[in-house]
Amino acid sequence: MFKNSESDRLSISNNSKNWKRWGPYLSDRQWGTVREDYSVEGNAWSFINHDLARSYAYRWGEDGIGGFCDSDQILCLAPAFWNGKDPLLKERLFGLTNNEGNHGEDVKELYFQLDSSPTHSYCKYLYKYPQRNFPYEELLAKNKRDRHQPEFELLDTDAFKENRYFDCFIEYAKAEYNDILMQITVYNRGPEPADIHVLPQIWFRNFWNHNPRFSKPEIKRRSPHCLETNSSRNGTFYFYHQGGEQLFCDNETNNERIYHRPNDSLYVKDGINNYVVNQQPTVNHLKTGTKAAIWHKERIGAGESACFQIRLCKQYLQDPWTDFEEVFERRIIETNHYYASLIPAVLPAQQKSLLRSSFSGLLWTKQFYYLDVYKWLFGEPGSNPPTRNYKRNFDWQHLTSRNIISMPDKWEYPWFAAWDLAFHAATFVHVDPFFAKQQLLVVLREYYMHPNGQIPAYEWNFSDVNPPVHAWGVWYVFEADRKKTGIPDWDFLERSFQKLLMNFTWWVNQKDANGTDIFEGGFLGLDNIGVFDRNHMPPGIKKLQQADATSWMALYAINMLRISLELAQHNKAYEESAAKFFRHFLNIGWAMHHIGKKDISLWDEEDGFYYDAIQFENGSSQRMRVRSLVGIIPLLAVEIMHGSMFEQLREFNTRVAVIQQTRPDLTRIISDINKKNEDGNYLFAIMIGDRLELLLKRLLDEAEFLSDYGIRSLSKHYQDHPFVFSYQGHEYRIQYEPGDSTSSMFGGNSNWRGPIWLPINYLIINALRKYHTYYGDEFTYEFPAKSGNKKTLKEIANELTKRLLKIFERNASGKYQYHGAEHKEWTLPHFKDHHLFYEFFNGDTGQGLGASHQTGWTALIANLILEMEEGSND
Repeated sequence: MFKNSESDRLSISNNSKNWKRWGPYLSDRQWGTVREDYSVEGNAWSFINHDLARSYAYRWGEDGIGGFCDSDQILCLAPAFWNGKDPLLKERLFGLTNNEGNHGEDVKELYFQLDSSPTHSYCKYLYKYPQRNFPYEELLAKNKRDRHQPEFELLDTDAFKENRYFDCFIEYAKAEYNDILMQITVYNRGPEPADIHVLPQIWFRNFWNHNPRFSKPEIKRRSPHCLETNSSRNGTFYFYHQGGEQLFCDNETNNERIYHRPNDSLYVKDGINNYVVNQQPTVNHLKTGTKAAIWHKERIGAGESACFQIRLCKQYLQDPWTDFEEVFERRIIETNHYYASLIPAVLPAQQKSLLRSSFSGLLWTKQFYYLDVYKWLFGEPGSNPPTRNYKRNFDWQHLTSRNIISMPDKWEYPWFAAWDLAFHAATFVHVDPFFAKQQLLVVLREYYMHPNGQIPAYEWNFSDVNPPVHAWGVWYVFEADRKKTGIPDWDFLERSFQKLLMNFTWWVNQKDANGTDIFEGGFLGLDNIGVFDRNHMPPGIKKLQQADATSWMALYAINMLRISLELAQHNKAYEESAAKFFRHFLNIGWAMHHIGKKDISLWDEEDGFYYDAIQFENGSSQRMRVRSLVGIIPLLAVEIMHGSMFEQLREFNTRVAVIQQTRPDLTRIISDINKKNEDGNYLFAIMIGDRLELLLKRLLDEAEFLSDYGIRSLSKHYQDHPFVFSYQGHEYRIQYEPGDSTSSMFGGNSNWRGPIWLPINYLIINALRKYHTYYGDEFTYEFPAKSGNKKTLKEIANELTKRLLKIFERNASGKYQYHGAEHKEWTLPHFKDHHLFYEFFNGDTGQGLGASHQTGWTALIANLILEMEEGSND
């Protein structure tokens, strides 16, 4: 009876409406963001820090622990906890700023996004709260270490010693669109009874101080067990609870604490905190405000639990608890049925669990993201503009974002990132195709995309340049959606294509300085992968001809060609676009081997690898012979097209014939476009024949890129043989570093000089599967290189997938491989089964590094599992 319920809800809940109206859209961290930075110097990390966040009414959004809100973030719901010892309520997750951590910003909490249905009709979250004083000062002090040492983590303290902690499970279930049930279950994992204070909180985002159109809303006592909220923006809601003390204050800044001037409200944002923790008279005895909490105090026996139930509903209910348990039970069953229909039954239990965790974590990455750059720069209408010495994103005054967007990590990176979003969509399409398409379209809208065609990168600098993978994401989502539903979404494809045309033109105009189809682009999302900062060349070096930038553009061109050809099947006008992108692809492929008057190639025949080339001020050029992912990216520019695609395209075929006759040199440098395989497929690729074989020898060599856990970002050769570039009395050095970065380049919180990154590994595996579609089983390569063991490209893709999966499997100690060897807690019953999704992984050990909840692109592990299973059935 429950089988299709979640699918039915999805079908009527587009654009964050109906069943998606409410969800886990609260940020994990609003403080320390560019959005909330009103400092003169533009120092976002120090303007509002964790300590001040409890007293500061945010301008652009809200945060909380496992929180829920509506899609406009008018009304918010989240718990707070207190162990009776800490100096403040646990209302938000603690972590270090970029300057406080020895490897950049880092959350110092243990929490897990355990479950979610696609419409968030059921969600589950776990927060682990120590019974001892939370070690705020110890974490700050002991992370003041150099970059050659590992981060000092919460598990390095005594916070969880003797299991003296609470497991706080936060669950939500929806009875209807606007009927939200919240259940907080707290387990005492310690050896003796312990006290816990649980405070379910409800509050309005402060929208009234910044917009005179909106009157101030109100939360007030309706009865001893019910609060009533009223707003001109969302009407009336009723907040039901069982027992506890009702506390009220206003979501207004404590000016006295932060600015040393009088408050605008008698009962400010930190009033509930100060009342509970410090016994101060800081809550409104008249039982009204814009923020409220229900204060429960409970002593929980060792190994026992306590449950706290809340219901937020549009309707006034005489008995809100009669069907409470039934709603939860029904939504859990429906969520289980939905995933059972999605996840192949033949998969091992461990992989099923990993799939479910990755999808759930990805669904928890959704966040209400709000920023109006013009207002941020110049202030609200009628108000004085903020004083800013550094007007960040000044050229993006058109950008107005007010959407539910998938974040890379809602604590570490609580802002959208353009290239991350394409990978998020590639996984979202398997659970919610509409949302996947909406995510790709949103940043192409006129109030995101720059009038010149650039896609905004991220709020720290919207003008930064990320790899142009948006067209890849669009094509992947289109194909996956068509396969899933049987219905091609031509409207989505065409809308995306029209905007991507503008973005492609921006790349050609802005990043191909000489007009030779060799592209620059700067760091391109790969942070410290270069010998020096690729955004800032050393004196005397004019430019860097980037193998990866040019290869990304080859991938962009081939994706746009594929989309054009698909659209041309229904509208012959797109044949001209197809011809245009076919020529772009040929030009880029040719240019990679013919740079400048000396005809330098980025391909090195002796090494069998692609390298960047630097151009000096005197006009001379030189290859930078560093074997990194930069030289692997050309492998990704591949597409397989069936001959039937071209049969009715007379104009396109004519133009291709003209190019072949007038510039045969262009077509020789890439795949033989006159040759189709026995299945009727044509290969379009930069890497063909000997070049493919030579590159694979490097890629699949365990002494270079091939790790036990995937493909490294830099050859291990440089561990003992660092690459040194000496120029004008300076030495620029790059060395293999499998773990955290020892450099502060780009903030130092990520490392592309050795670790394993899921998105690039996924693209490599995806490319190898395409090559196999063309070459079939006839072509085999050694895997690993020099082993004498020959495998097809499909088998190699599967072997790489298995190595990546080892990261998420238990090792001999009983822990998931990505956990650090020094933390024994991960073998304990209430720790060991919960997955984390790290930003990147140690190139030698597979240990997780960087952001710990970057389910955004690390959720691609789900795609790898599904595609390996699908391939086994071919």
